[in-house]
Amino acid sequence: MSRVPRSGPGTFPSPSTLPRDSESENGVPAVSVNYPLMGGDVSVGTTVLVDSGLIRLEVVSTSAARVRCRVVVPARLTSRRHINLPGVKVRLPALTTKDRADIAVGVEEKVDYFALSFVREADDVDILRRLLSDMKSSARIISKIEDQSGIANLDEIIIASDAIMVARGDLGIEVPMEDLPLIQKRAVDACIMHRKPVIVATHLLESMISSPVATRAEVSDIAGAVWSTADAIMLSGETTTGRYPLECVQFMKKVAGKIEANAKKGYNSSLPLKTNKDRLLRSAVVLAQEIGDAGIMVFTRNGLLPQALSALRGWRCPIYAFTDEPQVFRHMLLMWGVEPFLMDFKPEPEDSISDAFAYLLRRDWVAPGDWMVVVTNVLAGKKTIDSIQMRPIE
Repeated sequence: MSRVPRSGPGTFPSPSTLPRDSESENGVPAVSVNYPLMGGDVSVGTTVLVDSGLIRLEVVSTSAARVRCRVVVPARLTSRRHINLPGVKVRLPALTTKDRADIAVGVEEKVDYFALSFVREADDVDILRRLLSDMKSSARIISKIEDQSGIANLDEIIIASDAIMVARGDLGIEVPMEDLPLIQKRAVDACIMHRKPVIVATHLLESMISSPVATRAEVSDIAGAVWSTADAIMLSGETTTGRYPLECVQFMKKVAGKIEANAKKGYNSSLPLKTNKDRLLRSAVVLAQEIGDAGIMVFTRNGLLPQALSALRGWRCPIYAFTDEPQVFRHMLLMWGVEPFLMDFKPEPEDSISDAFAYLLRRDWVAPGDWMVVVTNVLAGKKTIDSIQMRPIE
């Protein structure tokens, strides 16, 4: 389903718990929603969750204009709360009129990514992709997995998307809570297999919305996402409405850094290698790890080479990716293990390699004497061939 961004109709303990714009019919308190088809989507016995599940209702009767509910778990209802209908496939479009207007503004501002909420199937992504194409935008699409339909169609959604967000807030309402860790792991593993970036988002430091100190469980939660090699971990309410936004970012960065610093060498040996170029990239990862404290340097104009290297998940061998395309540089910021740099390329590959070494030295990313595994093209007569070079930083 897709969530309805207003409070849902129902029967509540007393009018004092309702928002000011509530109304009443025959003495029964009621509120309006902005989804006119809700009455046809639910049936008697359907569970209705309001405000991230803080309020639980059960449908007792429906009509085209009204849904009446029994309060199972009461709580105070405020304005513009979200509604979740677990297991119900609602008839909301992938993009609303407001969405299209917002996208037009984003395209005008040249945003790099659009995150599409409640993606239920690959067609939802294709609708946005066609709209961006019509607007002459090369922005990429992050599909948010937030309900049971998204989980059921996970692989096809990943293939259609440029990146995936495991949005655990709504997902934890839509599915049994005990299934959430398994779903998160499945989504991360599937994204890596398909070589698409994956973000684990929301509720990572939920307690720090109001508390300056995280819980031990939240520390373990962040550590689990980092160990799973998700490309990114994301805060939400903690930094938008929380009291300690800066402290949340600093703390999450500290936990992630500690986990990564203690990781052992290794790589994703289960990644399907479809081409000989894939096997060459795997060899680059193994070589960098065998040398020890060595990085991998690549040059790209589309980001595909660093993306393939990233999917190999080589611990302890950073990928230094150089590009002369500003948008590709920004896209690569999301990729696991990739440190992107924007630099003009020279006509001769050797000159670009020398400039890249000098760049890393100036920025203190490397030191003289460090080793670098360079993946690049070399000229052999009139042919261009792929190569791996083992080079010391000078």
